[in-house]
Amino acid sequence: MSLTSTEAGGAQVVTVNAQRIDAAMAIQFKEDMRTETEAGPSRVILDLSHVEFIDSSGLGAIVAAMKQLGKDRKLDLAGLTPMVDKVFRLTRMDTVFSLFDTLQEALDTEHAEN
Repeated sequence: MSLTSTEAGGAQVVTVNAQRIDAAMAIQFKEDMRTETEAGPSRVILDLSHVEFIDSSGLGAIVAAMKQLGKDRKLDLAGLTPMVDKVFRLTRMDTVFSLFDTLQEALDTEHAEN
């Protein structure tokens, strides 16, 4: 699993550089997210714009990544492709995470929420 991390607009942006987050990648994703987000801003934006497919294991890994951040930090999701967006909405995970169509929209919204 390849993740890259940058800071923008007071948030840490973690980009998933893979087309799938599935059972084969879920454990590695959780470990990589823990490493990338051990310290940093209170807001983490997960850029999923390259991800074309996610299964229940991948969904669970993203929830686990959110829990690893703790209560004082927030995980938002940006750039969901139509298939990934559908999975989040069908499983009602859109009530758990803030979903943004683009990374730029997520960055622009950050200031309004603080």
